Amino acid sequence: MMLTNAEGVLFDLDGTLLDTARDLGECLNAILREHGFEQVAFERYRLVASDGVLPLLQLGFGEQLSRFDVEQLRLQFLDYYRQHLAVYTRPFDGIVPLINAIEECGLPWGVVTNKPAFLTDPLMAEFSEFGNSVINVSGDTLATRKPDPAPMQHASNALGVPSHKVWYFGDAERDIVAGRRANMTTVIAKWGYIKHGEDLTRWQADHAISNPLHILRNCD
Repeated sequence: MMLTNAEGVLFDLDGTLLDTARDLGECLNAILREHGFEQVAFERYRLVASDGVLPLLQLGFGEQLSRFDVEQLRLQFLDYYRQHLAVYTRPFDGIVPLINAIEECGLPWGVVTNKPAFLTDPLMAEFSEFGNSVINVSGDTLATRKPDPAPMQHASNALGVPSHKVWYFGDAERDIVAGRRANMTTVIAKWGYIKHGEDLTRWQADHAISNPLHILRNCD
């Protein structure tokens, strides 16, 4: 498979470009320890790692979450995570070669994530491999976020590429829905945080790949 007719490429962040699950999960476990709760195993928190803070808190605290000030826990989580953004986080295998190939083909690329900008920007800055990203659209860049198509269209405009010439990679249904609504070519990143037994055909993506290297071919 190659990037047929692509003039620009966009990526989701967590679960697509970067494997952030362990840092997010260890953040959750740090808060659980502080409040005397049992730790959550990697295999459990990985599948909700990119769903946001509240699902992680719900996973860790369960029914006991209602006993707490959830907003206070959320702020505590974000503060801890901001200080431990890239302890374990790394690009997924094959991502850096894919980015290199995209750049060698002369295609502009960027990121559209629901992560807030105060986390997105310093996290992206941790990885020199991503220094040529044209645009990093965060969950609070606009008034709406994925699955709304507005962030996708905003990023497409920043790339200087019409949306129907942009390919978008993501590991969640909201990514594919947003990409489809923006008339982009959508690709499911099956290496990401996809729950076991998920019916990916229901997402109606254009492509689904298990490894970033599967997309690579000569762009000439």
